[in-house]
Amino acid sequence: MDATFATGKELQKMDPVFGQLSFDDHEQIVFCNDKDTGLKAIIGIHNSVMGPALGGTRMWNYNTEWEALNDVLRLSRGMTYKSAITGLNIGGGKAVIIGDAKTQKTPELMRKFGEFVHSLSGRYITAEDVGMETKDMDTVRDVTPYVTGISEERGGSGNPSPVTAYGVYLGMKAAAKSQFGSDVLDGKKVLVQGIGHVGETLVEYLTKEGAQVTITDINEEKLYQVASKYNAAIYTGEDLYTADVDIYAPCAMGATINDNTVDKIKAKVIAGAANNQLADENVHGPRLQERGILYAPDFLINAGGIINVYAELEHYGKAEIMAKTENIYNTTLEIIDYAVKNGMTTHKAALTIAQNRIDARKIENAKK
Repeated sequence: MDATFATGKELQKMDPVFGQLSFDDHEQIVFCNDKDTGLKAIIGIHNSVMGPALGGTRMWNYNTEWEALNDVLRLSRGMTYKSAITGLNIGGGKAVIIGDAKTQKTPELMRKFGEFVHSLSGRYITAEDVGMETKDMDTVRDVTPYVTGISEERGGSGNPSPVTAYGVYLGMKAAAKSQFGSDVLDGKKVLVQGIGHVGETLVEYLTKEGAQVTITDINEEKLYQVASKYNAAIYTGEDLYTADVDIYAPCAMGATINDNTVDKIKAKVIAGAANNQLADENVHGPRLQERGILYAPDFLINAGGIINVYAELEHYGKAEIMAKTENIYNTTLEIIDYAVKNGMTTHKAALTIAQNRIDARKIENAKK
């Protein structure tokens, strides 16, 4: 059977890793298993042309190992382009741990994961992501130096979430300027989907500027807590993608812009913190463009977190962290302009510029 014409399920059987669209020429994939601690993890190193692969560890209760593999492949690929578009000299990687972070995460499990990271001798440097806290990175640091996002008490940069939220906020303002003619968000109706560490901080920024914020989350307790704290509305409709808002900010899991949602969205700007918001960038990016919806590329505007942890490797302080993050505003405007001039989607524009930087570095490396 020709793999070119195979169905998804047939492809999984024939080429469960290399045959994936999300594989996209990954350099290395490491499957980590430890019977004693119950650790089941996957580390993906997508590209190390710009430097060692840096990216967070996500702990999530995936339905299948297949789902976990696809997630780590998509996430690590995104990290390559995130770092490149942001101007950081670091490669792209990511890790996922299969399990419930609330009930199955233990110090022993995190230390064992740290040992696997250490075995890669610095090819992969980990950090905090969904289901992780700064204290977990401190635990990993007990067994390996190849970790960022450790506590400030231990010489790290701390929780990267506030910086991520700030970058998303600035990227949203830039997108608003392009789409509405002004970056002022006062009075704009914004729907924030997912109010974890990043989402809540984004709500705070938006509220302070006077935006009309509506929030939604699977955690009802957190939902009411944040709504009360910032006087935000809670979305009560049946389908949030049809909400009558100006800006949709996905800040939870990825792929919320898919075949089922892309034609429902009423918002004119999509700008959020979630990774891989487009289920299929080659289908849903162009469809958003056709509908006149401006998409701020996720790996561009959510780069504040990687800027924050990268500071630990380059030893620069808070002032430079914030300066690099503030530049997300200008880069977003440049990407939108590049997309218009070259007749492509904003996502494709961001990928192109990032890939050009990687290709240039590859040529430089070959000359050494």
